[in-house]
Amino acid sequence: MQTEPTAAARRSPMKWVPSLYLAQGLPFFAVNVIAQQMLISMNVPNEQMTRWLGLLSLAWGFKWIWSPFLELAPSKKSVVVLFQLIGAAGLGLVAMSLNLPSFFTLAIAALALVSLASATHDIACDGLYIASLSHKEQAQYAGWQGAFFNVARFVSAGGLLVAAGTLEKSIGVKGAWTVIFTTLAVAMIVLGLYNLWSLPHVRNTAAADGSARDIGSTLWTVVRDFLAKPGIWWAIVFIILFRASEGQVQTIGPIFLRAAREAGGLGLTTDQVGWAYGTAGTIAFIAGSVVGGYFAGWLGLKRAMLWLILAMNLPTVAFIFLSVAMPTNFALIAAALSLEMFGYGFGFVGVILYLMQVVSVGQYQTAHYAIGSGVMGLGMSLFRTVSGDIQVALGYQNFFIWGLACAVPVLILSRFVPLEAPAEPAQP
Repeated sequence: MQTEPTAAARRSPMKWVPSLYLAQGLPFFAVNVIAQQMLISMNVPNEQMTRWLGLLSLAWGFKWIWSPFLELAPSKKSVVVLFQLIGAAGLGLVAMSLNLPSFFTLAIAALALVSLASATHDIACDGLYIASLSHKEQAQYAGWQGAFFNVARFVSAGGLLVAAGTLEKSIGVKGAWTVIFTTLAVAMIVLGLYNLWSLPHVRNTAAADGSARDIGSTLWTVVRDFLAKPGIWWAIVFIILFRASEGQVQTIGPIFLRAAREAGGLGLTTDQVGWAYGTAGTIAFIAGSVVGGYFAGWLGLKRAMLWLILAMNLPTVAFIFLSVAMPTNFALIAAALSLEMFGYGFGFVGVILYLMQVVSVGQYQTAHYAIGSGVMGLGMSLFRTVSGDIQVALGYQNFFIWGLACAVPVLILSRFVPLEAPAEPAQP
């Protein structure tokens, strides 16, 4: 990779790293958080909603397949800006679809476009960051990377949901969500145009030196090497099962919060969910992630893994409590959700470190990490897709008990799956 000595290349990373990762987060949370709340407000049945939203998340599970071919574009900047603007178009189409007769079909199609654009943008975004900065700079700005991705979480799951709840009461459900998705589309257009100016221009050497055939051949070699790793099939099962409980509970939990009390839910409004889950819950998630990272660093992955799995799954008891006690005190509900999100953040460190330190070790470390995270994403898609049908069959209270039971297989498997990278063969 060669960076051209343009004004953009010399620009301080603080002028483009925040906008780059804010643009990474907004469409992701639009699909995975905001869309669900919109569909709840539009009275879409649980099983239909979760089935389609689960399928939309497949884009992030499969993105590693087409990621190498993005190197054929002239530059990483062009790919980043292009898919920011495609994401903006998709969000605008969602807003337009809400006032049409077949809104659900059209909204899902538009959200599929946003999903594909967002997943593809993730690849180019991280590639641009790595190619534009030295190792020292990558470490220096990593905190800003995560911070602005979480700013997108705050804006989406917090501020926009609070705004949507307020607008629902004044201009109605369709009007409120039209405003929200139009706002997101405009925000992505502004970010895309700003990044067109601010991002460094990094040429792709593969665009000149390689071909699609060469890249396809390399991809096949990478996949074959991944599948040849000792114990890889057990590792794949472990990765998928790691999020079996959390994937289902995180999907149904927000629906339970909004569902009417006569239907077994807590009957919260959209803005209350924004305050409890998007604001207090996001703070708890970030805190849990930081503490979990230090905890795993202190004990080491092998000794910490059992505790990380427990931390991720035991807070499901918070939803069991809420579904049994059915409290009306909002502060109590928010506290229970914050506990659940703290545990989610704390335990999620486990699967990330497992992918980094065990699964991806070897010649193709970055590519194997991408495949491993893709497997994790496919597992999440599976559990999200079926969660609605399971909830309808069991009811909310029994569903959360089922969710807790889904943690048992990964707890058992953690006692048998190697939690340390296999030793490298001795060199002759």
